[in-house]
Amino acid sequence: MESGNQTHALEFLLLGFSAKSEIQFILFGLFLSMYLVTFTGNLLIILAIISDSHLHTPMYFFLSNLSFADICFTSTTIPKMLLNLRTQSKVITYKACLSQIFFFIVFGCLGNLLLTVMAYDRFVAICHPLHYTVIMNPCLCGLLALGSWCLSVMGSLIETLPILRLSFCTNLEIPHFFCDLPEVLKLSCSDTLTNNIVVYFATGLLAVIPFNGILFSYHQIVSSILRISSAGGKFKAFSTCGSHLSVVSLFYGTGLGVYLSSAATSSSKTSLVASVMYTMVTPMLNPFIYSLRNRDMKGALGRLLSRAASLSDRAVAGLS
Repeated sequence: MESGNQTHALEFLLLGFSAKSEIQFILFGLFLSMYLVTFTGNLLIILAIISDSHLHTPMYFFLSNLSFADICFTSTTIPKMLLNLRTQSKVITYKACLSQIFFFIVFGCLGNLLLTVMAYDRFVAICHPLHYTVIMNPCLCGLLALGSWCLSVMGSLIETLPILRLSFCTNLEIPHFFCDLPEVLKLSCSDTLTNNIVVYFATGLLAVIPFNGILFSYHQIVSSILRISSAGGKFKAFSTCGSHLSVVSLFYGTGLGVYLSSAATSSSKTSLVASVMYTMVTPMLNPFIYSLRNRDMKGALGRLLSRAASLSDRAVAGLS
């Protein structure tokens, strides 16, 4: 067993994907493209919401926070993975691994909580439309966003700090492309019972409970929509929830299943693929889901791109 000082000097090996260089080259190009699309798409969502006064509503305020969380969530893991693929290196230091775990949990939990807040926003809009502006006032929206951030940071600290007491053995290979907390705990020579209990407790508090909150909100929403007499009214009400439901299904369907089973099962290719789904694919698809299914967002993005093109033309004309 290593001593505390030696533990902090350790380096982990991220085994990641195939060791074949030609496949790593293909994966580098694929994941780099996905990261650029994710970063650009979510950044455009944020800029469109900020620049268009028509989108200064609670729903789009939370959506901008979710887009920012998605950018940070992917930036926590993908750049390091791309660097490892490019340099054929698998090394990550102890401190970098701990930092990656901390920020990965922060932005993962933040995404969970923001999806829950957005479900509550849709619940108020559909079930209590006459009181929507009173209930979802700017003060409450700010408190909900701030509370999501604070709970995410505290939850991450609760899961990350107990790692500092652990010692690690000679086998420091993580069968993943990032420092996944359950996989890191499996490498410890110390007793990790307390850590595993904390992981399951935090997962229940910051993932399972919010997910149940989403289910409850949509149960109430569906019940309210079914009472609408006109088919057009039902379709309009359902359409306002479609994007959010699609994102919830993608994120929870992959992420929650992986984390609930990871501490009890050994790593597998299935787990690796599922991790790619919720760490890369879901954040990449979110901008498309929210923009393609939303007329206001498509209009705001069109106006933003038109202004950007106009400014670019003026800059070119000024230089010529």
